[in-house]
Amino acid sequence: MRAIMRDQGQAVPDIHALRDRLERLQGRRMDAPVLPTHPAFSALLPGGGLRPGSAYALARSASLLLALLARPSQDGSWCGVIGMPELGAEAAEKYGLDLDRLVFIPDPGPRWLAVTATIAEVLPVVAVRPPMNSSAARGGAEATRLAARLRDRGTVLLVQGGWPQAEAVIDVADPRWSGLGQGHGYLAGRELTVSVSSRRSPNVRRARMLLPAADGSIELLGAPAERLVPRQRDGHRVRAVG
Repeated sequence: MRAIMRDQGQAVPDIHALRDRLERLQGRRMDAPVLPTHPAFSALLPGGGLRPGSAYALARSASLLLALLARPSQDGSWCGVIGMPELGAEAAEKYGLDLDRLVFIPDPGPRWLAVTATIAEVLPVVAVRPPMNSSAARGGAEATRLAARLRDRGTVLLVQGGWPQAEAVIDVADPRWSGLGQGHGYLAGRELTVSVSSRRSPNVRRARMLLPAADGSIELLGAPAERLVPRQRDGHRVRAVG
């Protein structure tokens, strides 16, 4: 496994070495209006992709997160995953992430927000799961400083859970597994509804998709639909689906 692993003690001291390595290997392509994602998400996301400098609040679904990371990773963007010790390289590779450009920090410790901000200085796409009942999800000075850093560096932040001033909230619902027979067989694929609500639009966009399909791919089922809903305050709740 060639994914880069860092524990709490090593994460921040090694940041300068990682920055130097990235500057040698990759430009940040900061002029791109959005980072493209899998086509199944393009019609749901504002602008058709992930907007540099923005944060997205996600359902606590490993499949959803990896599906959103896959296309930027395949296109050459370095990605970081913070605070998700159960998320391994095998699962990431299954969704097509480039392990040579993937940084894992399984346990950032109590200063997880500072670690996230430091990694956001270097990597163009960062995913983080805040600790349960974290006050940062409700706003505050540290979250505000992180938002400014995201804008300055053009980093995309994917947060598993609620987040203040999120560009969009991406949720999943109504999962249905396939592959089981009469009490026997193997789980082969999962169908679910992905919904995206954005502060830029009063419409919630929804689509039914296979995430994943039996062969591990992502497949859109039918055309996305929109529904007009009242505008909500920041800090949406997102549910947990595996």
